[in-house]
Amino acid sequence: MACILVCHGAWSGGWSWKKLREPLRAAGHEVFTPTYTGLGERAHLAHPLVDLETHIQDILGVIEAEDLRDITLIAHSYGGMVGTGVADRVPDRIRHLVYLDAFVPEDGQSLQDMVGGGGPEAPFEGWLVPPLPGAPDTAPEDLQWTRPRRRHQPARCFTQKLRLNHATPPFARTYIHCTVKDGHDPFRPIADRLRHAASWGFLEMAASHSPNITAPEALAALLLELAQG
Repeated sequence: MACILVCHGAWSGGWSWKKLREPLRAAGHEVFTPTYTGLGERAHLAHPLVDLETHIQDILGVIEAEDLRDITLIAHSYGGMVGTGVADRVPDRIRHLVYLDAFVPEDGQSLQDMVGGGGPEAPFEGWLVPPLPGAPDTAPEDLQWTRPRRRHQPARCFTQKLRLNHATPPFARTYIHCTVKDGHDPFRPIADRLRHAASWGFLEMAASHSPNITAPEALAALLLELAQG
């Protein structure tokens, strides 16, 4: 049995992993899909000082309160920033860090640094960043489900630089690149860099950016394979 903990993407929440909970739990795994401060069911807690560190502390709080160990940490999209920070703080609790079409920051980088001044995170005004539309292949019923639940995200989550203490983590790392994209793909340079990197696993999915919504069966099969080692 694996302990699976999800760091969700921007503008989203634990709710967006609803389709994955049942198949992963049916295989005997523990599954935790917490929501960051200021998003999802915690949107009422949003304020201008919510930042990347707030979200790292959210996940660390779940690990401490639930006494989670031997964790398979799934980090999706912006969640790669969060998951990298979490794993750096408690490397002894992490078994495997899986980046799902996610940012993989180095010490001193913000998400805005990684997108290079382009994409949804820059430039913006005010302290809240509006959500992007769903992927073009998102089913109409999934758009009806997701659109009302996506929330504006505090801008400091994208501009705060991540500070890391460990250069080489002791746990396994795998990158999953989702290849079905229209236009610019900010994750392709990351995928190209890690495709043949030493000590990294690398997989591709023929899916759009959020397969937890658009391709849950395929994603569940892939995550079950990784969770089972």
